[in-house]
Amino acid sequence: MIDEIVGWRAGLDDLLARFAHRFGRAEPRRQALTYLVGLLSPLASKNGWTLAEAAGDATPDRMQRLLNRSAWDPDAVRDDLFAYVSEHLGHGDGVLIVDETGFLKKGIKSAGVQRQYSGTAGRTENCQLGVFLAYASPAGRTLIDRELYLPRGWCDDPARREEAGIAANIGFATKPALALRMLERAITAGLPARWVTADEAYGQDSKFRTCLQQHRMGYVLAVPRNQRIPTTTGSSRPDVLAANAPALAWKRRSCGAGAKGPRLYDWAVASLPGTIHGHGHWLLIRRSITNPTDLAYYLCFGPADTSDETLIRIAGTRWAIEECFQTAKTEVGLDHYQVRRYDAWYRHITLVLCAHAYLAVTAAHAKKGAPNPTRTASFRSPSARSDVSWHT
Repeated sequence: MIDEIVGWRAGLDDLLARFAHRFGRAEPRRQALTYLVGLLSPLASKNGWTLAEAAGDATPDRMQRLLNRSAWDPDAVRDDLFAYVSEHLGHGDGVLIVDETGFLKKGIKSAGVQRQYSGTAGRTENCQLGVFLAYASPAGRTLIDRELYLPRGWCDDPARREEAGIAANIGFATKPALALRMLERAITAGLPARWVTADEAYGQDSKFRTCLQQHRMGYVLAVPRNQRIPTTTGSSRPDVLAANAPALAWKRRSCGAGAKGPRLYDWAVASLPGTIHGHGHWLLIRRSITNPTDLAYYLCFGPADTSDETLIRIAGTRWAIEECFQTAKTEVGLDHYQVRRYDAWYRHITLVLCAHAYLAVTAAHAKKGAPNPTRTASFRSPSARSDVSWHT
C-alpha cells in the first residue's frame, strides 16, 4: 500500500511538472497545486469554499483569485495536458470523441447561460453548454479539451459580454465549429488517433465531415434517419436503405464491453460511392436485438480496407465520453464551480481535465500488463442490390 501511495504521488508530481512553468510566480503555482489536490480529494462538493476549507483557508479568496485574476494561460496548460495524455495513454488505435454536456445554473450572469436544451437534463433548462473532446485508447480514456458554447444572444450583447469577461475577438461559433477547433488542435499536437466519433449533432454537419476528410481522419458519426446520403442510383435515406437490407447483411456483434457484459447488437454495413485517396465511405446501421424497430445510423469514412468490425468498434467507443463526464462530475468536480466569468470557466475546467487525466493514467498504470482483447477478421461480399453494396 505504501508503494502505491508513493507511486500516486510520483504520478501527480509528473503531471504538475508539465505545467508548473505556466505560472510566472510562486503563489499561483502553489495555489494551482492546492486546487488540483482538492479536486482529487474525497470532498463531496468541490467549489471555492470547500476547496479553501480543505486547504485550511478561512475564505475562498485565494481560490477565486486563481480562477478570476491570476496571470496564467489555461490553453497553454491544456497543450501540456495533450503531451501528458499522449505519453501515458497514447496508442495507434486512439479515438477522438466529441460530445457536449450541460451545467445547470440559477442566474443569468454566468457566461453563455440561457434557457437551452441540455442532454444532461434531457430537457430545456437554464444552463451553460460545454463542448468537450475525449481521447480513448486501449490504455484508458479521459477528457482532453473544452470549449464553452456562447449563444448568439450573448455574442450580440456588448454589456453582457463585458461583465462576463468575454474578449472582443470571441464571436459566435456553432457546436460543430467548436468541435473542429478542438480536433484540429489535437491533430496538430500529434495525439495518436486515427478515428473520430460523435453524435447526430455533429454527424449531420457536412462541414464537420468534410474537414475530417481533408485531414484524412477516419470517422464514424451518428446521423438522423432522414439524412440524405449518396448511393449509386442517386440519394436515399438511412432508414430506407435499412428497410431494404438483405437478411445476410445483418451480423450480431459486440461494440465493446458494458457493465453487464458485451454490448451486442445486430449490425449492417453498406459501401457508399466515392473513394478519396484510398479512403472509402460506408453506412453503418445498428439494430437492437430486443426491439428491431430501434435503429441507429452512422456515416463512416476511413481507409478503404477498414473492416466492418473496426467501424463497429469505433461506434461503440462513443460511450466512453459519457463515462468521462460521469467520473469527471462525481470524482473531480467538473460541474461544481461557482464562477461567472468566461475565462474563469476555462481555468476551472482545465484543472479538472488535468485531475481527470491523472486518474485515468493512474488507473492505466495499475492495470498495465493486462492482455489486449482479440479481434475477429472481417469477410465481405457485395449483394445484388444496385444502390449500395452490402457486406455479408
